[in-house]
Amino acid sequence: MKKILGTLLAVLFSFMAINDSAAQNTVLRFNKDGKFKIVQFTDVHFKYGNPASDVALERIGEVLDAEHPDLVIFTGDVVYSSPADKGMLQVLGQVERRHLPFVVTFGNHDNEQGKTRAELYDLIRGVAGNLLPDRGASPSPDYILTVKSSADASKDAALLYCMDSHSYSSLKDVDGYAWLTFGQVSWYRAQSAAYTARNGGKPYPALAFFHIPLPEYNEAAANENAILRGTRMEKACAPQLNTGMFAAMKEAGDVMGVFVGHDHDNDYAVMWKNILLAYGRFTGGNTEYNHLPNGARVIVLNEGTRTFETWIRQKGGVVDSTSYPSDYVKEDWGKRNLKRVYFEP
Repeated sequence: MKKILGTLLAVLFSFMAINDSAAQNTVLRFNKDGKFKIVQFTDVHFKYGNPASDVALERIGEVLDAEHPDLVIFTGDVVYSSPADKGMLQVLGQVERRHLPFVVTFGNHDNEQGKTRAELYDLIRGVAGNLLPDRGASPSPDYILTVKSSADASKDAALLYCMDSHSYSSLKDVDGYAWLTFGQVSWYRAQSAAYTARNGGKPYPALAFFHIPLPEYNEAAANENAILRGTRMEKACAPQLNTGMFAAMKEAGDVMGVFVGHDHDNDYAVMWKNILLAYGRFTGGNTEYNHLPNGARVIVLNEGTRTFETWIRQKGGVVDSTSYPSDYVKEDWGKRNLKRVYFEP
């Protein structure tokens, strides 16, 4: 009996090591063509009852109707005034009424409008279509969404890491924004290792989503050899302290791209050590600084490969459509198949 109980506990803990972060009710799955489409909205900065936010709702609806995504991800700063609960529900209503699955990761402003992160998280959990796991004792947990194989709904095919990048530095002598904690880095490493082991030692293709950019965004954007696509009109407002999340992702080998918000005048994507560091497109109205047409980023994963396509959808159409990794690496010019043309005098 003790042996059986011990075996059951071992299986339970093994399962929890991989799935403690995401209790998905909806099965996310590659379609029959091997595609999985994500729409990322970011920095809606929605002010309930303010006409300046009407264009944000309009754009969210327009993007969803044009793209028909398999998943919607909001990467923070959704609400920007009280009542935060009514504002959050009005924004998410655009997704709910279209019966689309979605998740939300918080930004630095969401819990400044009279509601805590925990209160907002619980509110979102009550909206139809949300895939947020039970938060347990955490006000806003990190979690993983698994995308299943087109051929087998029980088989994992890709991973989506969703993390809380917090708000502001808690140290008096360190200004600026908060950083992903050592605990979060350890959590990511453990989860990534567990999934890789489950896949026979081969990392699953993965993406990561959160609000505040990693310090490596500035390092990459400043490097003259890094290929950058899109618009960069401001320095990344990243934390001053670097706790090694990028290094952990590089070492683990699963994450292909990181997608953030926070900096409204950036929508670029830049390759850094074979990981794409990308911004979404500012989605809000004229309730905060912005100098780009509001819109969203779209990402389409390709099943069975470490590739994806991504573009920005704004009013009127699509801009900056690229493919990872091909559009972010320099070709070997020495291998070009050039036909020599000789001109007779």
